[in-house]
Amino acid sequence: MAAAAERTDELVREYLLFRGFTAALKQLDAEIKADREKGFRVDKIVDQLQQFVQSYDLAALRDYWSYLDRRLFSRLEDVYRPTVNKLRTSLFRYYLVHTVQTGRNDKAQEFFLKQASELQNQAEWKDWFVLPFLPAPDFNPTFATYFSRQWADTFIVSLHNFLSVLFQCMHILFFPVILNFEAECLRSSLIQEENESLRHKLFALQAESSRMKKEELEVEQGVVHHKLPAYVANMDRLGDSELQRSTAHSLQSRGGFLSSFLSQTKKGPSRPAHPSGASPTQTGGPLLAKKEPTNHQGTKGKEGTASCKDGKSHFTGLTAGESASLQQRQKRLQEHGKERKELLSKGTSQGQSAEKKTDTSTAETEPFSELHAEQAEPSTKTSAGSAEAVGVRQEQPFIVLSQEEYGEHHSSIMYCRVDCSGRRVASLDVDGVIKVWSFNPIMQTKASSISKSPLLSLEWATKRDRLLLLGSGVGTVRLYDTEAKKNLCEICIDEDMPRILSLACSPSGASFVCSAAAQSPISHMDFSAVSSGGKSMNQVPGKLLLWDTKTMKQQLQFSLEPEPIAINCTAFNHNGNLLVTGAADGIVRLFDMQQHECAMSWKAHDGEVYSVEFSYDENTVYSIGEDGKFIQWNIHRSGLKVSEYDLPSEATGPFVLSGYSGYKQVQFPRGRLFAFDSEGNYMLTCSSTGGVIFKLNSGEKVLESCLSLGGHRAPVVTVDWSTAMDCGTCLTASMDGKIKLTTLLAQKS
Repeated sequence: MAAAAERTDELVREYLLFRGFTAALKQLDAEIKADREKGFRVDKIVDQLQQFVQSYDLAALRDYWSYLDRRLFSRLEDVYRPTVNKLRTSLFRYYLVHTVQTGRNDKAQEFFLKQASELQNQAEWKDWFVLPFLPAPDFNPTFATYFSRQWADTFIVSLHNFLSVLFQCMHILFFPVILNFEAECLRSSLIQEENESLRHKLFALQAESSRMKKEELEVEQGVVHHKLPAYVANMDRLGDSELQRSTAHSLQSRGGFLSSFLSQTKKGPSRPAHPSGASPTQTGGPLLAKKEPTNHQGTKGKEGTASCKDGKSHFTGLTAGESASLQQRQKRLQEHGKERKELLSKGTSQGQSAEKKTDTSTAETEPFSELHAEQAEPSTKTSAGSAEAVGVRQEQPFIVLSQEEYGEHHSSIMYCRVDCSGRRVASLDVDGVIKVWSFNPIMQTKASSISKSPLLSLEWATKRDRLLLLGSGVGTVRLYDTEAKKNLCEICIDEDMPRILSLACSPSGASFVCSAAAQSPISHMDFSAVSSGGKSMNQVPGKLLLWDTKTMKQQLQFSLEPEPIAINCTAFNHNGNLLVTGAADGIVRLFDMQQHECAMSWKAHDGEVYSVEFSYDENTVYSIGEDGKFIQWNIHRSGLKVSEYDLPSEATGPFVLSGYSGYKQVQFPRGRLFAFDSEGNYMLTCSSTGGVIFKLNSGEKVLESCLSLGGHRAPVVTVDWSTAMDCGTCLTASMDGKIKLTTLLAQKS
């Protein structure tokens, strides 16, 4: 609501200027400056109340609360009146506690003198009149709770939340129509997002339907194709002795193969010549069940090839049409044998037992009485093999809906980040070119800028996500407006530490942290240092500073123990109460942002820490370092490893792009090296040909690769994974300036 009021004020100013109503404009500015509702900004209202308390201005405090009661609270339903009364009582108690804690008992006595007539008949104030006369009220059981920091914080948060909910609901009750456009814009954007997600789901369902139809068609074609002659149908069921006999028989009777084949098939049911008194199929079934796990594939492959060769020589006396048809059958037979080998090699024990059971039951129930019965068996086995293949294949956790390329950069990418809404992307390359672009519904560049000074870091502002924070290599941080396409301000951090290595904006948007470092003695583009095994490129002094986003003034400097060091990467948790950092000395530090001090630190990597992130449940943090390790740490016990994995050098850097005549371009990690999905179960990392998605299993020693996104011809140097919408958007940026945007749909199990 505050944003809607602010934007409406700007529109009214613009209209008055357009009409030339300067007197009305001056009056409007004066009224806004003296606005007691603070533009419906909850933080400003709470700050005003706290200011009255801290200045002991009881009259102004009562008057301001009465104004809020008349203007806002009186319009609420009667069911909310007890809540308003409780907040008013807590506010006055907050004032009294402050007067006692600061030693101003005279202000406490003044409060009871002025409020006695109003409070003496209220039961909740009966015990409070003695407060100014107690020597140590903070130890008294009746008042000890109110003197705790926890009660004061709870009251302030409750008041803040109550006013926030009130302002959010006011437009439904009595706000003017002109202020409802913000809600309409939000509703329109939500509808667009819902339409987009439904469109992606529709595409996924269409793709799945097409795939199923294709598989059904292939199965139908496979049934037709695999109606093979009887000797082929019997080949998988013959024992070694029977197979040798049939092969020898075929070699002796090449000239009359077809006639002998037909006569044998007709005599098949009444052949008593076998020693066991059973048909070849019945004797071959149990034999196959014993021999198949060990030598089934090799024997079948060799004998099948020999049979194919003999069979081909038998067909020389046939007509041209029959010969071509039989050759096609032989070719399909070979392909079928290869497919069976692959399925058997990949099959699980369950699949093998199912196949044995199918073969045995088929052998026992299907005598070779007629030729068409013998030819129908391969189709049965084909469908069984297809079922086995479906059972073996593991279902992918994600469906790739689309992959698009953004190619407006002409040099290696350093940073590539999606904003909080998931609609726009900001990318930065090594030449200092900044691109802000959207990808929904079409890929389109919204803003473009070229920096005269080198840029080393980039971060979206969390509130008013049209703003970008840009850290340079000359000790400055800029606030860039992506809609107005101009720099709003530029601040100097520290001339002695000109490299701004990392920026992170708190989720509330009120502040941001900035990592500044001195110049490195070794350039990060010097490949000789890398090839010689040099480490610790950033072992230089550094600072970690906290800045106010609104005033753009420094609030404090964090203490870095054991010595000031360059901080390479920073990340906030969901509410901004914790900050995790990774430094050039290999130490991960966890800061308490309420106390503004380092809560714990531990040696995490041998060499620099390149990238850090909180886990989904925020009980652990993940880090990637120069030593190629990807480690999960427990933040409740300093230095306790939950899991550790080895990553290839192409996922951790330094990244190398080779060219002709021995040319090599080297880039050290700058941006994010890994990102998580919406539930923290999967991780996206860099590789030489595109992003790779791994499944995170704490109990496993090796990361399980689930999906390779691909699409790149140069090493990927930074990634991002936006989960603002139902369909996840993966960004992978490479050294050739190409950015791939892959849209994924998670398959819910």
